[in-house]
Amino acid sequence: MGSIILDKGIVIAGDIKIQIADIDLITIKIRLLIASVDKAMEMGINWWQEDTYLSTKAREKELMQQQETLEARLEKLEAVSRQS
Repeated sequence: MGSIILDKGIVIAGDIKIQIADIDLITIKIRLLIASVDKAMEMGINWWQEDTYLSTKAREKELMQQQETLEARLEKLEAVSRQS
């Protein structure tokens, strides 16, 4: 049964709404997808590959971008100090 669910996937959806006197205070929409990684990728879902907490490659990419930004800022500061 578990392999069938992972192969095909299952979606569970629900909404939680908090109201007082017919005034909506908060609405939470919950969507849960249970599927194998292969099935999720087939459906175009691959957010974990870009999440820096879950992917070493994504974290390295983020660190490289931060380094490039810092190097560019340093170059600007050095250029300004040379002009002074």
